[in-house]
Amino acid sequence: MTSDIIYHYFPGLSPQQKEQFDRLEELYTFWNAQINVISRKDIESLYLRHILHSLGIAKVMSFLPGEKVLDVGTGGGFPGIPLAILFPETSFHLVDSIGKKIKVVNEVANAIGLKNIKASHSRAEQVDEKFHFVVSRAVTRLKDFYPWIKGKFEKKSGNLLPNGVLYLKGGDLQEEIEETGLKQTVLYPLTEYFEEDFFETKFVVYFPAQ
Repeated sequence: MTSDIIYHYFPGLSPQQKEQFDRLEELYTFWNAQINVISRKDIESLYLRHILHSLGIAKVMSFLPGEKVLDVGTGGGFPGIPLAILFPETSFHLVDSIGKKIKVVNEVANAIGLKNIKASHSRAEQVDEKFHFVVSRAVTRLKDFYPWIKGKFEKKSGNLLPNGVLYLKGGDLQEEIEETGLKQTVLYPLTEYFEEDFFETKFVVYFPAQ
């Protein structure tokens, strides 16, 4: 599958954005052979299972210029790198506890000229900054995740949704949400935005900072 699937769901990309998305396959194929950040079988479905999946967050939320977003447990740069391409005037801070993965993030970001990304080899709890939104892709159960980032939110909110968390997760999430005790949680099924079978049980979970 090629980057055409990105253009299909996100028409109106600039030539620079298209070039950046186009280069991701070559870059991830190269780096993945040296530092395994994506399973070998998944690299052939990079645009569907990693890039488009990451951009599911963009169907729920359009980040504004000047907003700051933290990507927790980014791995090889998901969802942070695709979102940073799509929102070049938003600042993204990608963190992961595995240094090798952050090396891949930096190499890919530098190769495609992404200026709005910072990548750190650290845990979310160690980041001493405030953000408008936190994004992540199924790094752990929600009840374990929220304590890592509690208190890391800017007070001032100017977007359609109040500052909070946008979390990519699959499966039956009702029990997982209930055990968190988090209020105002909303599930956005990705099948509302994408027609591929891969998205059938995939969601963006949103909840405001609390």
